[in-house]
Amino acid sequence: MTHAFKVAVLGASGLVGRTMLQILEQRRFPVSELVPLASPRSAGRKVTFAGREYTVKAVSKEAFEGVDLALFSAGGGPSRQWAPVAAAAGALVVDNSSAFRMDPDVPLCVPEVNLEQARRPPKGIVANPNCSTIQLLVALAPLHREIPIRRIVVSSYQAVSGAGSRASECLVAQRRALAADEVPEPGAIGAVLEGDLLMQWTPDPVTGYQEEELKLIHESRKILGMPELMVSPTCVRVPVDTGHAEAVCVEFEAPMTPERARALLKAAPGVEVIDDLPAGVYPKPSMAAGRDPVLVGRIREDLGLAGGICLYVVADNLRKGAALNAIQIAESLLLS
Repeated sequence: MTHAFKVAVLGASGLVGRTMLQILEQRRFPVSELVPLASPRSAGRKVTFAGREYTVKAVSKEAFEGVDLALFSAGGGPSRQWAPVAAAAGALVVDNSSAFRMDPDVPLCVPEVNLEQARRPPKGIVANPNCSTIQLLVALAPLHREIPIRRIVVSSYQAVSGAGSRASECLVAQRRALAADEVPEPGAIGAVLEGDLLMQWTPDPVTGYQEEELKLIHESRKILGMPELMVSPTCVRVPVDTGHAEAVCVEFEAPMTPERARALLKAAPGVEVIDDLPAGVYPKPSMAAGRDPVLVGRIREDLGLAGGICLYVVADNLRKGAALNAIQIAESLLLS
C-alpha cells in the first residue's frame, strides 16, 4: 500500500491554493489528512477536497505538527514567517512565493529541468519558480540539452489570474462596466486592463526593468546553472483570464534548425507541440486553460539571427505555472 501523507496547504482559499487542492485530488496524491490554512483574515472560509468540505484554519505553529508536506501559496511575507516553522516540524515545504527563490540554500525547481537539485534541500524548503519562468524553461530545456543556449529574448503576455483572485474579479467588473457604457474602476489591478495592455509590476529604478522581468532573468540563470546567461525580457499584462503566452527567440552556441527543435520538443516531457500556422493552428491561452502541458508552436528560424530559433509558448499559469509544478515537485521527492 502506498504511504499516505498529512498535507497542509497555506493559502488554501486563494486561486492557486484552490487549484492545488484540485490537482492533489485529480492526480490522486495519497493524502491521509488535509490541513487547509490561511491568514487569520481568511480563516473560516470553506474549501472542498475529495468530496468533503473543510473549514480553513488560521496558520499557527501547532498547525504543522505531524505534517509531511506543506504547500505554500500565501505570498512572500507568510512564507518567510511560516516556511521555516513547517520545515522545522519535519515537513517538506514547497513554496510558491518569491521569498526563497534566490536563497542559495533553497533549490529552485522545475521537475522537467533540474529535479536533481531539489533531492536534498538543505533547509527542507524547495522554491517554486515564477509562472513565466516555469513554462519558458520547460520549453527551452530540451533544446538547451542538445545545444547550450547563449541568449534568450522573451516577451510575455500574462493573464490577470497571475495577479490573484481580486484582480480576476476586478477584470470581470471592468468588462461589465464597459458593456454597460459605464466608467470602469481600476480596482485591484491598479488600472483599466479590459481593452488595454498594462505593465503594472514593481519597477526597478536602477535597471528600468520590472520586478516580473528581473525574475525571468535571475530565476532562469539559477535553474539552468548559468549565472552569466543573457536574458532580455519584457512582461505585459493582457485582458485574458487564464493562460500566459510568451514569444521567445533563442540564440545557441551552435546553429539549431527548426526541424531538430520540433523533434526535441515533441519528445520532451510536459510539452505539447501545436504547430501548423498555415492551417491557423498555434497555441492559445484558451487551449491551455485547465490543462497541464506547456504548449509550443510557431517553431521557426530566427530570420534576424542565423542559427537561432523563435517559438511561441503558452501554459495555464495557475496549473503548470504554479500549483501543478509544486505538486510535481512533491510527487518526485516523496513518491519516487
